[in-house]
Amino acid sequence: MTKTQAVVLNGTGGPEVLEYVDIDLPPPKAGEVRIRHAAIGLNFIDVYFRTGLYKAPHMPFVPGKEAAGTVTAVGAGVSDFKVGDRVAYAGSDGAYSLERNIETRHLVTVPDGIALETAAAMMLKGMTAQYLLNRTFKVGPDTTLLFHAAAGGVGLIAGQWAKALGATVIGTVGSAAKAQLAREHGYDHVINYATEDFVARVAEITGGKGVDVVYDSIGRDTFPESLDCLKRLGMFVSFGQSSGPIEDFTLALLAQKGSLFATRPTLFTYIATRDELTDCANALFDVVLSNKVRINVNQTYPLREVGRAHTELEARKTTGTTLLIPE
Repeated sequence: MTKTQAVVLNGTGGPEVLEYVDIDLPPPKAGEVRIRHAAIGLNFIDVYFRTGLYKAPHMPFVPGKEAAGTVTAVGAGVSDFKVGDRVAYAGSDGAYSLERNIETRHLVTVPDGIALETAAAMMLKGMTAQYLLNRTFKVGPDTTLLFHAAAGGVGLIAGQWAKALGATVIGTVGSAAKAQLAREHGYDHVINYATEDFVARVAEITGGKGVDVVYDSIGRDTFPESLDCLKRLGMFVSFGQSSGPIEDFTLALLAQKGSLFATRPTLFTYIATRDELTDCANALFDVVLSNKVRINVNQTYPLREVGRAHTELEARKTTGTTLLIPE
């Protein structure tokens, strides 16, 4: 048994419940490897677990679902990874730690040409963009889409990727500075919802036709207006709720607004099998290595200051990707 450091939840609440403490780390079990993290991704899903919006599987609980690092020990029966391998993952709880053990089924090998910090910054957000644009709704040159939170971590990746697929890309943001950032990352049209009515602007941009698909991670603050941006038979993709969950979703509303489709996907369903995980990750690595999508880390915090990171994320003071750096 060795000691390491991790951020632990013993209950739900505000950022103050995130405790940076020493924990015991046993040797990796059969089918596991030990990783020393180089960087950890900060995501809104971490906030949902901290507040209790998403129920943690147990307490105490180490949050965090995305990181990259180096394999330092290998458990029995592991043949696909070895000590020294550069690896990354998204989807396995426990990322808020200096070191951890993890089942190899969650891991992918980080290719040469991609830094571990870059990998940590893009696994969850980048694979989310991959499935949203390529599987939930197949985006192509004939697609016009609306992406809320265009200057967020997923939004900046999705804007570039959608543009590379030939789509007409519309985004919403909350400030002039974020609008400029979105324009630099593939968005053809950017709507500042702090000063503009995004439904009216989408109608203006599309000549009254509406968009094929709306990608909405905001939730309460953008519903049901997101539905009013869609063309007949359009698709509403709700993949988060940073402003709070959508309540009282009446199914008949979809009929009233044009026989619309609606889905509530999550990355972890789309990468549930080993083949799905590797296909999704490899598509992401390929688009980054081709320079069609660039990954920018806009904020970093020491892991021990994770409470400050959560506070600023929730206050929408962050843009793009944020990393926690273990010390």
